[in-house]
Amino acid sequence: MTAGLLHTMIGRGRAALVAAALVGASAAPALAQKHLAPIPATTLGLMAARDTGPASPILVRTYKKEAELEVWKQNRAGRYVLLKTFPICRWSGQLGPKVRVGDRQAPEGFYAVAPRQMNPNSAYHLSFDVGYPNAFDRAHGRTGSALMVHGTCSSAGCFAMTDGAVSEIYALAREAFAGGQGAFQVQAFPFRLSAAAMARHRQDPNIEFWRQLKVGSDRFEATGREPVVKVAAGRYAFEPFRDPAVEAVAAARVAEEGTRVATLVAEGTASVRTTYQDGGMHPTFAVLARRGAPLGEISRPETLAFAGREVVLLAARPRPAVLPPVRERDPTAAPSDLSIFAFVPLGAPAPLVASVPGSTRILPPGLAPVRLAVASR
Repeated sequence: MTAGLLHTMIGRGRAALVAAALVGASAAPALAQKHLAPIPATTLGLMAARDTGPASPILVRTYKKEAELEVWKQNRAGRYVLLKTFPICRWSGQLGPKVRVGDRQAPEGFYAVAPRQMNPNSAYHLSFDVGYPNAFDRAHGRTGSALMVHGTCSSAGCFAMTDGAVSEIYALAREAFAGGQGAFQVQAFPFRLSAAAMARHRQDPNIEFWRQLKVGSDRFEATGREPVVKVAAGRYAFEPFRDPAVEAVAAARVAEEGTRVATLVAEGTASVRTTYQDGGMHPTFAVLARRGAPLGEISRPETLAFAGREVVLLAARPRPAVLPPVRERDPTAAPSDLSIFAFVPLGAPAPLVASVPGSTRILPPGLAPVRLAVASR
């Protein structure tokens, strides 16, 4: 389906049908389908404040060590701006790229997600395939497929979110596709690629690969423009931006960061290597898990204090006795006990009222998915 045809259909008042077609929707009423859930009003407000809108392109960035997923939106000036950061509920493996089927590694690199990669019928609430293996992975003989961003908070090589989070991310992608975006870029990183982090991890076996990723990351952060990614001689490479002024800014940032890393190393920054038993989760979820109750077993609104923030868990119900089969992962992989922290929707018998710093939120019956509301103190 071409962008011109999309806009023609939208112009006829059929945007909802376009979105349904893009994600393979069935003929059931739109409001009854989870993949057609609207973008929350609070997020629409964030868009307006950032001079962007639902139909504008998106870009996704993930960070394993910090267990965060960012959604960026292109504003009316053509620059990508950070819209929202979502905590990742679970990722598996270690820092470093996925190499082979069954290694439980979540991918790292630059990927593209087109409408055909969106799955409205996922056994893990909703999902989209990040596009592994890409050209770089294939050049290195890497194997595996169907690595997702999905719900259910259970990972065997994927980035697992809560159902509420993946529903919102899915809606943001759906509306960007309906607005004409052909594919959105996913930048998957081991950690935030600052000069300090690169200096600390300089003795990791993956450091040369991460240096390649950092060039693309720096070019994006310096310019707010999506880097055009290619593979040359088995390495990531990035095409120069067409605007010479923009390219000069990008090149300067890459050079400056290289100097910062070298200076930090010369000054004696200690080197580290971070390892995991099997991946990790955002600290807000880890706090709940360490208290001895699997995340899905919390049955009432609860407030936790974490890192100077108040985290309000609005709703949850006990996890199912049997999780859905692992259909969207490496066929040889199986979920471990460590990965089962399932957040699932709650059909509330009565409205739930939760106090969030600065406001009170009322969740009506039937509309109480698990959510984390985070606000600074």
